[in-house]
This record gives sequence, structure tokens and C-alpha cells, in this order.
Amino acid sequence: MSKSKMNIGILGLGLIGGSLGFDLRSQGHHILGVSRRESTCKKAVELGTVDEASVNLSLLAAAEVVFICTPLALIVPQLKEMIAHLSTATVVTDVGSAKAEIVKAISPLWDNFIGGHPMAGRTDSGIEAAQRNLFVDKPYVLTPIATTPTSAITVVEEIVRSLGANIYYCQPEQHDRAVSWISHLPVMVSSSLIAACLSETDPDVLELAQKFASSGFRDTSRVGGGNPELGVMMARYNRQALLRSLQQYRHNLDELTNLIEQENWEVLEQKLKSTGKARPDFVD
Repeated sequence: MSKSKMNIGILGLGLIGGSLGFDLRSQGHHILGVSRRESTCKKAVELGTVDEASVNLSLLAAAEVVFICTPLALIVPQLKEMIAHLSTATVVTDVGSAKAEIVKAISPLWDNFIGGHPMAGRTDSGIEAAQRNLFVDKPYVLTPIATTPTSAITVVEEIVRSLGANIYYCQPEQHDRAVSWISHLPVMVSSSLIAACLSETDPDVLELAQKFASSGFRDTSRVGGGNPELGVMMARYNRQALLRSLQQYRHNLDELTNLIEQENWEVLEQKLKSTGKARPDFVD
């Protein structure tokens, strides 16, 4: 638990912002929430995720720390608007799923900034999806750079630790490459799987496939059925790393296609064995 009670600002009251509010408010911090919609502000106060909420960024003037929890495309523009209201001592962090571009854009604008990414998403979005203890035992990545003040790192680190998350540190570029493999690529792969199924030209067969779909299809297609805006943002802000991952994935699919065309069942089995063996290194 954080030692001192603080005024903590949350800009963007969706799933992540709302869930942060729940946890930090329950620790006794005073939570100031800002959203573009008046209705969201009202809902956030009613649900108890924030103490005060407003559509005006000036509410954040009292914040000692601000978490920017907006969609990726809004992080930098919102920061530019917000900093007019902040004291220079205010520590700012974000929760975006791509880091290199964000960190590069914000670092010259705000000294006390540290990039962050809690890896605790769900397919549901919006303030209603917010839940308590969302971050417990989940990875929370911090991406300080050479110029990031130690004091800013310490403040954010202490808050993140109080959420029960597992903290990891890496460079923004390393983060983006790693995340492209395990988060951004799966969204594209999953979407392609659904699109491929929909390309079935016999409506009876398609209907049967939809009826037969069970846990295997549910697991492999889940992230492709999520928020399309988020998928586009991942591609836009992590374009280079995602293209690299997609090209490698296509290469692996081509390899499997060739093995099946050649009826090379022995090598196919070896490949499936080795991937099966490697899976626990990624998920328990």
C-alpha cells in the first residue's frame, strides 16, 4: 500500500481508468476523474470509482500524479491540453499499449513523465466494465528512459505495487516488439480467423460451423471480437513491430501449408510437439 495519501488524477474513465479509480480510492487516495462525457463523469461518481469528476481538465490542477487512460490517439493531444493546468512537480504516466511513439512525443513536453502499460484488459469497455482488483498478479510494464527522473519512477512504482501488479521495466521499443507478439498479433490473427470462416460460400456449411463452434474456436477468436478502435490503434501506433510479427506469422503459416501439401506428417508432428512444449513459457 502507498505510504501517503495523494490526490490522483485519472484522465479517461473507461475500463482501465475506472478500475484504477476503484483500487486507489479504496486505499484512501482522493481520485479526480476527467472524461469527455458528462454522463460518464456522473456514472463514475455514482459507481464510486472517483471522488470528483469533470469534463474540464482544470480539475487535474490539484493532482500530484495523473494517469492518462484515454485511447492511444488521444494521449498526446490530451497531455498537451492538460499540462497548462498542472504544477511542474506533477508526475504523469499513461496506460497505452504502444510505448515508443508516446514516450518520444511526451518526454520533451513533460519532464516528470514515465510510460506505463498495465496488461490487464478485457473485451468489455467503458466505465461499466470497471472492476476492483483488475491488476492483481497482472504484468504492469514501466518504460523509463535515461532522462526520466528517479523521483517520478519511484512514485509510479509505489502506486503500481499497491495495485498488486507485477512490475516489469524495459525500453519503450523493447516493449512494443514484445507486445506485438503476444497482444497485437493475436488480435489480427484472431480477426483473420473469423474473416476466413466467413468466406465459406455454402451458407449451410457456414451455419453448421457457427453451430459447432465451441471452446477451441472461442479461445482462438476471442480477441478478434473486441473493440475495433483499439485494434486500429494497435496497428497505427505499433505499425513497424506488428508488420514484422505478421510477416513472420505468414511465414509460419506457409511452412505449415507446405508440410500438409507434401503430406509430411512426421515433420508436422514435430512442429506441433515443439510449439505445444513452448506454450507454457507464455501462459501457465
